[in-house]
Amino acid sequence: MSGVVSLPTFGRRRAEDTAGAAGLPAAPATSAPPEAITELRAQCLARLDPAGVAALPPERLRPEVERLLSEIATERRLQLNAREQRALAAELVADMLGLGPLETLLEDDAIADIMVNGPHRVFVERGGKVALTDVRFRDSAHLTAICQRIAAAVGRRVDESSPMVDARLKDGSRVNIVLPPLALDGPCVSIRKFGKKSIDFARLIGFGALTEPVAQVLQIAARARLNVVISGGTGSGKTTLMNAMSRLIDHGERIVTVEDAAELQLQQPHIVRLETRPPSLEGKGEVTQRDLVRNALRMRPDRIIIGEVRGAEAFDMLQAMNTGHDGSMSTIHANTARDALTRIENMVQMGNMGLPSAAIRIQIVSAIDLIVQVERQRDGGRRIVQVTEVCGMEGEVVILNDVFRLETIGERPDGRLAGRYVASRARPGFSERLAYFNLVEPWMAALAAAGQEP
Repeated sequence: MSGVVSLPTFGRRRAEDTAGAAGLPAAPATSAPPEAITELRAQCLARLDPAGVAALPPERLRPEVERLLSEIATERRLQLNAREQRALAAELVADMLGLGPLETLLEDDAIADIMVNGPHRVFVERGGKVALTDVRFRDSAHLTAICQRIAAAVGRRVDESSPMVDARLKDGSRVNIVLPPLALDGPCVSIRKFGKKSIDFARLIGFGALTEPVAQVLQIAARARLNVVISGGTGSGKTTLMNAMSRLIDHGERIVTVEDAAELQLQQPHIVRLETRPPSLEGKGEVTQRDLVRNALRMRPDRIIIGEVRGAEAFDMLQAMNTGHDGSMSTIHANTARDALTRIENMVQMGNMGLPSAAIRIQIVSAIDLIVQVERQRDGGRRIVQVTEVCGMEGEVVILNDVFRLETIGERPDGRLAGRYVASRARPGFSERLAYFNLVEPWMAALAAAGQEP
């Protein structure tokens, strides 16, 4: 039986020092009263030249801020030792050039998710488990300013008139922000971090997300240009798996990606990345995923990759898969492979196409070859639990065949789940396409190898 462990966590950058499991506190503990620290911070910011601050890198700005703090503290007769001055200087530099108290968490490679529930409650996910940290913001205004800086960096806005936004950090980490009055306890920020190192199937096997035969089948699916939908819940590893599969796409192919917030990390040289745009202050200029998918069809793509299907663009995705853009991929939120098909059908109906359910199901069966179901399990591990072939229709029911299915067989002493994959030996309905690419024997060999695993 192949070992099963959790998928990797995703960090924005490597920390130079691993200080504290929960991160450093946002505000340094000092012997001076809080009112004096607030005044000291304000005086320091007032004396700094904004143009000069913007031109300096953090490593050069920090000693300058420390020097200025020392001068002001001497003038105000405040007792601050060197450690306190360094901590306050680091806080000010993070506020001016970075994301304030979040910087420490973003530098921690062990953290996969950061969840801010108001200025005084910051949670992180580490190793699949969520824990409260000691990171704090000064107040709601401080947190709101950080939120607006994140949104402005990608040309979006977030305020009381538009209190929700999806954005991303410079490294591609995904951010969702909700401000009052929608968020009752202060601004809420959710950050999904992504690692600097690209993830391939070899690393996923090492992490225990899947086994070698399952990886071989997915590699064959990518090379044979099968249309694949990756399904799973929030934080289950859908985007990570899609990035791994996309590495097998030939570098001579033209790929067009469509996303709400750009997070795919494709390595091919010929790629066009498209991202939606929210409406302006006047309520005009919105560009939806459906608009981008329809436009992508005119851009001579070899493959179209949709970051996530969540609305009427599902119809255009099916059209693309059915009109010569083989090898297209997308992700969808669903609990099982059959639920994914039901959701796609419902989303097509959301587009008010007026199509009967039977016609939609025929389109789905014709377009989609494989559904890969990923799941974040109760031990925190992210694993592929199903690889399902869409076989065809029997009456009005879509016939599915589980190529692989993960069976949980127990729990290890360390609390991790143990499982094995059960493989189907049935010849797939897309065997002609596999034969076209000379991949029938490798496909059947992978299924046989899965059946021989202990």
